Amino acid sequence: MTDEFGQSDSRPDEILSNPDCAQVPLGIPTDLHMAGMNAALHRWPSVETQSVPMLGKAPFVPAWKPHWQKVKVFRLTFPDGMEFLPPKKEDDDDKPKLKTLKPPKAKGDASKKKPTRLKAPEDALSLEDRLFYVLQPPLQTWLSGQELIMPFEPFPYQYEGIAWLFAQKSALLADEMGLGKTMQTITALRLLLRSGRVRRVLLACPKPLIPNWQREFKLWAEELPIVTVEGDTNRRNMLWKMPGNPILICNYESMVRDFDNMHEDDRPEFDLLILDEAQRIKNRNSRTSEVTKDISRKRSWALTGTPIENRPEEMVSLFEFMEIVPPRGTPDLRQLQKLSEVYVLRRTKDLVMTDLPPRLDRDEHLELLPAQEHAYKTAEKEGVIQLNDMGESISIQHVFELVLRLKQISNYDPLTGESAKMDRLAAEMEEIAASGGKAILFSQWTKTLDWIKDEMTKRVPEAGTLIYHGGVPTKKREPILDQFENDPSSNLLLMSYGTGAVGLNLQFAGYVFLYDRWWNPAVEDQAINRAHRIGQKSPVIVTKYICKDTVEERIDLVLQQKRELFKAILGDGDTSTESLSMNASEIFGLFDLKAKAGKGTKKIGPEKSEGLDDSKHAA
Repeated sequence: MTDEFGQSDSRPDEILSNPDCAQVPLGIPTDLHMAGMNAALHRWPSVETQSVPMLGKAPFVPAWKPHWQKVKVFRLTFPDGMEFLPPKKEDDDDKPKLKTLKPPKAKGDASKKKPTRLKAPEDALSLEDRLFYVLQPPLQTWLSGQELIMPFEPFPYQYEGIAWLFAQKSALLADEMGLGKTMQTITALRLLLRSGRVRRVLLACPKPLIPNWQREFKLWAEELPIVTVEGDTNRRNMLWKMPGNPILICNYESMVRDFDNMHEDDRPEFDLLILDEAQRIKNRNSRTSEVTKDISRKRSWALTGTPIENRPEEMVSLFEFMEIVPPRGTPDLRQLQKLSEVYVLRRTKDLVMTDLPPRLDRDEHLELLPAQEHAYKTAEKEGVIQLNDMGESISIQHVFELVLRLKQISNYDPLTGESAKMDRLAAEMEEIAASGGKAILFSQWTKTLDWIKDEMTKRVPEAGTLIYHGGVPTKKREPILDQFENDPSSNLLLMSYGTGAVGLNLQFAGYVFLYDRWWNPAVEDQAINRAHRIGQKSPVIVTKYICKDTVEERIDLVLQQKRELFKAILGDGDTSTESLSMNASEIFGLFDLKAKAGKGTKKIGPEKSEGLDDSKHAA
């Protein structure tokens, strides 16, 4: 019988016999001979060493700068989804079909605006930091959300400025006046706070500008709580130390006093320090500059349209505050240019607002009339003699008084009434009034404006000359501006720099006359910008009167040289708004002043160079 596997259930020993087994050795026998050949296998090999001299000094290693390759991207356009149209009604077939009329399209595809992306700063080396900027949505998308309400749509160049500030730890925003530095700063600060990049901010500005910043914060970032550091000493100290205030606003004077009185360990720390009108720290040795640079911070922003007023060292002081130049560093002009390319952003109206009509500047060099020339030369000769006799006791105020006297004679001779400028103005206003144009004239002195009004009333009565300066009562000022705008027979408005340079919109005027020159070109451009601004539809012709062989010509030459310095550091573009006010040394240099010294003479000059304060010389 067999089982299920086909095996017999009989005993195995009855079927198979025992197998045969044998042992086979696996080792290989070897014989050792007495020759001693195999004995070498048990000896260690001999090792020889050799000394090689190393380099004593490392060679020059160039500065390493990371190079990030651009990521290749491609764009896919997905088809629109299927639109489910409602079924047509039976009555629609009987009605005549009307063709939809669309408005004509403007030239260029204005609807497709190029989105502004955040760019990682050059000093962001870690992948995490760079991805933070790369993965952010376009700035337009970020700001169009429900939580970030913008009262107005920013211009494209303003989007670029916001994105640039957001990514910079050290930044100098030097846009021309009127391009919105305040709005760009507030919006970038708004994004930094919401993204958690900063938590505590200090904004320092001149005291008169604090209400302006408060108003702009309320307009552009109403949700941000701001605290103004003001009041007596105890209140200010409490505000400095009070936690939970993300944005503090203070003026330079109180900031310096308060930080001087604080112990170094008690001074507050900030994630971001913003300086408005940053030229206030242009002097390295000033206490304001020293205290500001000692404030503990992680980011440093400077706002000014006038980073250079007199010397390149003022730009270096701003770079020290931004911590991109070591303390007391002395970079040359080439190095300043390189740093400006990375850390300075400057745009001008002629570059970013291409739809604004051009501004045409012309300098009218006039020769003094005979009686006017005699009065001028006599006053200059007598004034220089008097200053030379004063010797070392002379001051900037003495020289300044002589300059003012000569500038007034260049306007008109007070004895004879002769004026080369008046003759030219009357001839030009005859043509402007005949064509129905509007012109604004600026002067430094209210008495000069009163004299011009009387002369224009006699010579060109059809011009309908109006006057607007600090001597006009406040209640009468607005009716004067309304008459100038709406009355076709009112073609000329006389204004002082101090009263008419800011806060007025006169973009309906196409002509601007600068009867005499101000010390600071920025003040002149503020006056010109009353007419050359958004809303102007025609080119603005700016005429500057300069009398030949007078102090006016010398002042214009000094200011022109400063413009060239400004352009050399910050690059090309319209540099008409930079603050290049003359300093004391340059005022002395307008005359060849010499004092007696023993048997000879020596040149007279100030002990140190100081800029003029425009507020002290207003009309």
